[in-house]
Amino acid sequence: QDKKEGGAGLAKGDLYLTGAFNISNEKTGDVKTDGFTLAPGAGYLITENIALEGQIRYNSGKDTDAAGVETKSNGLGLAVGGKYFFTPADQFSLSLGANISYTSTKVEVGAFDATTKEIGFNVPLGLHYFVSNNFAITSSWGGLGYKSNDNGGDGAEKTNGFGLNLNMESISFGLIYKL
Repeated sequence: QDKKEGGAGLAKGDLYLTGAFNISNEKTGDVKTDGFTLAPGAGYLITENIALEGQIRYNSGKDTDAAGVETKSNGLGLAVGGKYFFTPADQFSLSLGANISYTSTKVEVGAFDATTKEIGFNVPLGLHYFVSNNFAITSSWGGLGYKSNDNGGDGAEKTNGFGLNLNMESISFGLIYKL
């Protein structure tokens, strides 16, 4: 897995920045949905193939139903985990990751508001392509996951979910910048 100094790909000791950004808008008649997500992160290769990663995620959304009732949400989350790169020194590499996340989201509907807390665990597949020595396009696809949301607490029933997502609707794209 040795690589040439300054070449594309990753090697033990490399530090990289990563992130995702999303803006969405959907409207059907009077029903509207707007969303925004910003999720910067960093990773460090502790061995030739294994990286430790961390991420901060901010998301905001507003939904308006057909009756004109608005639901606003703002959330902040943290995720930590690891990733195994199968061929990190190459320009193209597959990976298998595992992460644990925690998100706190304030939800407002009219005069009512609540703060939900969600924990999750996910094992996604990844695809990474270095377009230059320092920049890579990265994607994360599906994965095996579990999440639990307290739905605002105060006696509300929790929502628990488990899934295996291997369809193309669960793919996300981002960038890696190797420092």
